[in-house]
Amino acid sequence: MDKASAESKRPKAMEWKQGSEPLLPSDEMVHYAHADDLPTEFMADNFDRLDNLVRKYMSEQDRDLVELAYCFAAEKHCAQKRRSGEAYINHPVEVAIILAELKMDCDVVCAALLHDTVEDTTTSLDDVTTYFGETVAELVDGVTKLTNIDVDTMDEKQALNLRKMFLAMSRDIRVVIVKLADRLHNMRTLAALREDRRLFKARETMDVYAPLADRLGMSSIKWELEDLSFFYLEPEAYQRIARMVSESREVRERFLTETIKALDDELKHVGLVGYQIAGRSKHYWSIYQKMKRKGKEFSEIYDLVALRVITNSIADCYSALGAAHSLWTPMPGRFKDYINMPKANNYQSLHTTVIGPTARPLEIQIRTYEMHEQAEYGIAAHWLYKRSGGSNAVKATSAQRLDDQINALKRSLDWAANDDIEDPKEFLHSLKVDLYDQEIFVFTPKGEVMNLHSGSTPLDFAYSVHTEVGNHCVGAKINGAVAPLTHTLAMGDRVEILTNKNAKPSRDWLNIVKTSSAKSKIRRYFAAATKDEDATAGREMLARDLRKRGYGISTPRSTRALNTVAGDMNYKALEDLFAAVGAGKVQPRAVGNKVQAILDPRPQDPAAAKAKAIAGVVHQPPRTGNNQARRSKGSSGVLVEGAEGDSMLVRLAHCCNPVTGDDIVGFITRGRGVSVHRATCPNVKGLMEHPERMIGVSWDTGADALFQVEVVVECIDRMGLLKDVTIAIGDAGGNILSAATSTNREGIATLRFLIEISDASRLDPLLGAIGAVESVYDARRLMPGEGNKTMKRRSR
Repeated sequence: MDKASAESKRPKAMEWKQGSEPLLPSDEMVHYAHADDLPTEFMADNFDRLDNLVRKYMSEQDRDLVELAYCFAAEKHCAQKRRSGEAYINHPVEVAIILAELKMDCDVVCAALLHDTVEDTTTSLDDVTTYFGETVAELVDGVTKLTNIDVDTMDEKQALNLRKMFLAMSRDIRVVIVKLADRLHNMRTLAALREDRRLFKARETMDVYAPLADRLGMSSIKWELEDLSFFYLEPEAYQRIARMVSESREVRERFLTETIKALDDELKHVGLVGYQIAGRSKHYWSIYQKMKRKGKEFSEIYDLVALRVITNSIADCYSALGAAHSLWTPMPGRFKDYINMPKANNYQSLHTTVIGPTARPLEIQIRTYEMHEQAEYGIAAHWLYKRSGGSNAVKATSAQRLDDQINALKRSLDWAANDDIEDPKEFLHSLKVDLYDQEIFVFTPKGEVMNLHSGSTPLDFAYSVHTEVGNHCVGAKINGAVAPLTHTLAMGDRVEILTNKNAKPSRDWLNIVKTSSAKSKIRRYFAAATKDEDATAGREMLARDLRKRGYGISTPRSTRALNTVAGDMNYKALEDLFAAVGAGKVQPRAVGNKVQAILDPRPQDPAAAKAKAIAGVVHQPPRTGNNQARRSKGSSGVLVEGAEGDSMLVRLAHCCNPVTGDDIVGFITRGRGVSVHRATCPNVKGLMEHPERMIGVSWDTGADALFQVEVVVECIDRMGLLKDVTIAIGDAGGNILSAATSTNREGIATLRFLIEISDASRLDPLLGAIGAVESVYDARRLMPGEGNKTMKRRSR
């Protein structure tokens, strides 16, 4: 997009900056357009630094929009403080500073300033769109964490947040750059959190965000994230290495001075000009990893520093390499040419290790100025080159290469944005493996180089070429010889895929491929292949459920209601809903309840509704005969004494989950009807202090109702344990609504289930079936007051 076109798409907020009057004084959304107009208590400590940074590379119009975003965020966060006690606005400004140091564009810096307004204030995405445009709003939405979501474990919430980020990344990869800057500043200020949150954030950063920064080629952010995480995760090791590095600094600086002078003299001797030589100290985490990997003490690690030579051209890089090798003896097997074979993150450089002065190993990196900019900024350099306007041929070529890099990164991580992996632990494991794995280079039959994860198989190669190549793969040739699909590829292999148009994937391939992308593509194939069967089965299941309620599935009214339900449940078409029911992802009863609520809304008289609101009385259709006081299947299965009993809303208390056969008591709540508790529930003692609100209740033995009960299982952990226990629960007639698992260091696993059963008589056989599973030594109902870690319920 050219500059004129881009400016024409700017939001009208740019026009509001003019003049000295407060911005839109009649509108409560925004009151300030100038940073100087902000009340002192609204202002950030560090906006001047951000302003100075953006003045170096942004146009006046872009700077105005950044200032407006700052004023907007400062006003919205004015009443908020960080855990450290400082003004909250300092955080988004610091995030914006990190991005301005990378010379990111105006939209990204604005998104950094606004990234917490939607999550932590009353601001909506529509407000952001109105004032700053759709692009900024999409970036803010991508960075905004999912809040107020009903999940069972932190793993699930973490997986949902990361999946949303990758989904946003598929639309605009700048979302991840803003998120990395946000995480970097959070890590810099992590000390304000309590210890358990510090450890969780540090581990998540080390496992996900630092590797992601590496994949984006943003080495400066990667190293700082790793060292900050190292500081919190292993403080003793960090302090020990920091102390030893400090003690040896004088010796290293003297060594660097001598080697830089010797190399500088040699480069001048071969006629190079315009180059730079600098020493680079290894980061603490890198030193610690090397000590662990090689089993050496700190005193045995000699290459704590490296030399970096930056030149004007690729030809000068190889000339500098020759000069270094003529000066010092190169170590065998320690030369890597990342210029001709760049890394997956587009990193380019020559790496060599020589026996330097005092017979110590010395690592030397040689690259051009453009390569150095790419190594420091990584994928952020893409927008630097975009601003070059394409006048410089070298920069235009680099911009195209970075475009290719962005597309390759999206393809390699696109699996993380879809719902193929439903288990949050499997998702997080796959993501960590995908981010951490070392890469190898293999060749196509035409000699093209392809990057793959270490340990990849011919199937991984096939799916990386194209999904259809993978789906129709029947074999492979490695270096001209036929090899099995389970063969592990090695660096430099020449791979040829054999295909047959009639061939189809096998489910066993999920155990063969190593990359998450290949697994995702195989899952998608089988999901599409079975969708028709699932849709047919789901339609039949829904038809049976609706017939029991007195509705047909094909009538115009039912079809309209089903389409409405499908839309409410985020399915694009009715067939998708049927397929989800057939695949077991959605219960037919849940869909039937929603359809019935649409077809039979049961309106009630407003005056009567208001009169009954305090007692939680709800309208029920007239009943006849002996069944007048009974409730239908799926209701509480409880009878309430009194004339109004049949119209009272009844709710089984979640604190004790009473089941048919338990001794129960009723309590009239305010606005939520009658709450039914077990007589032995610890909360009943407090309820007895209000005897006027106690009411008689009893089980409706004739009702066909379902009840929820929490069960805890203790066992010795082993492979397949969870599968065997869930099968036992299903065979015993229980329906699992949610589950939570944990395993301690001794290998003792604790499983907690929220199970739906019809009555208490089924509980003992169910517990007996669980107890019969191998390695289970205790299975019992979770009694009221036992433990504080009760499971959160999924909305049904």
